[in-house]
Amino acid sequence: METNICIAGFGGQGVMTIGKFLAQAVCDSTELNTVFFPTYGAEQRGGTANCFVVISNQKIGTPKADEMDDLIIMNNPSLAKFIKILKPGGNLFINATIVTDEIRRDDINIIKIPATEIALALGNPKVLNVIMLGAYVGYTEIFPIDVMWKTIEQKLHKKPALLHLNRQAFDKGLALGCISRSN
Repeated sequence: METNICIAGFGGQGVMTIGKFLAQAVCDSTELNTVFFPTYGAEQRGGTANCFVVISNQKIGTPKADEMDDLIIMNNPSLAKFIKILKPGGNLFINATIVTDEIRRDDINIIKIPATEIALALGNPKVLNVIMLGAYVGYTEIFPIDVMWKTIEQKLHKKPALLHLNRQAFDKGLALGCISRSN
């Protein structure tokens, strides 16, 4: 088993945080191997940002494969750049509030999550990444929900005031991911 994931968007959307949370959850709670490989544009906030996460039950030979099993896309430029590396049958998670470009592939699963809209309704646009992470975990069932939440809690322990909001965001994304999986 090997899963190759690319997460991409603008700096400031929490792209790297999603990748770090996924990789950390694997390290802390499973016997699987993982690699987290970040890349940044010239600017961090507002520039392009993407990362790759590989999760495998075997040794990982390279941090970035030629084809991705899953894409988590936060903006239109990232969709244009990475859609071609999603393998047939792969999963495309898009922040449907922002990603409005037409997707011209019919050989992939498209999971539309209005993450920015939900984050704004919750009162904080910064939780859109946790919404997308919840949707990803809910749809793929890559590992148990409690494993992912424990990692989020652990990473945010220095900001306890944000835990409740992040839990709401995670649960909303999780519910959308589970609904999408069952459709």
